[in-house]
Amino acid sequence: MTSAKTFPAAAPPKFASIGSPYFGMMLAVMAVVLILSNIGASKGVAIGPVITDGGFFLFPLAYILGDVISEVYGFKVARKAIVTSFALSVFASLCYWVIIALPGFGDDFGIAKQAALEGALGPVPQIVLASLLAFFAGQTINSWILVKMKARTGEKSLWARLMGSSGVGEFVDTLIFCSIAASVIGITDAGAFVNYVLVGFVYKTLVEFAFVPLTSLAIGWVKKREPSYGA
Repeated sequence: MTSAKTFPAAAPPKFASIGSPYFGMMLAVMAVVLILSNIGASKGVAIGPVITDGGFFLFPLAYILGDVISEVYGFKVARKAIVTSFALSVFASLCYWVIIALPGFGDDFGIAKQAALEGALGPVPQIVLASLLAFFAGQTINSWILVKMKARTGEKSLWARLMGSSGVGEFVDTLIFCSIAASVIGITDAGAFVNYVLVGFVYKTLVEFAFVPLTSLAIGWVKKREPSYGA
């Protein structure tokens, strides 16, 4: 009687500690990208039949950074990066509120500037709320799936981890964000909302897929320079 064929188990996943400066630099960039995305997202953008917002070109970068952090440092560190980034986003939103509430000059220029600030930064708190819920849910799912896949495959199949986790995370993120933020940027009818959701999801996912080779190179670069990776 022949025994069943066995396959070698995948090597356990490797992760780095956060003692080096690389994590801090990526965290800083992620926080800045999110804050700028929140400001840009308060503007509705129409490019032909395509409906999106002013933060569309920035937000995928936050997910790419999240992929690098998740792959190199693991789920717990990625979750810390998510929470820290959005704590800073909340702080920025509170600062906008204080700036708008402060009494300004009463001349025509001061009144015009006050109106401009209210128009540009006034909707941001609701955008931040949308981002808090959407990015926390989407990026957490993205990171969790990536790390779980890494536990099964070890260092192999990085491209599959990046693409598989990104697709699910971006869908959850886009649906939650658009549901809360649509009214702030002037999207009120069902057709425009569906357009907004589909365009956001397809665009963000395609951007992440297109950047998989560069994301992989960035991950490899950080892994080689992290003294504690796999230690």
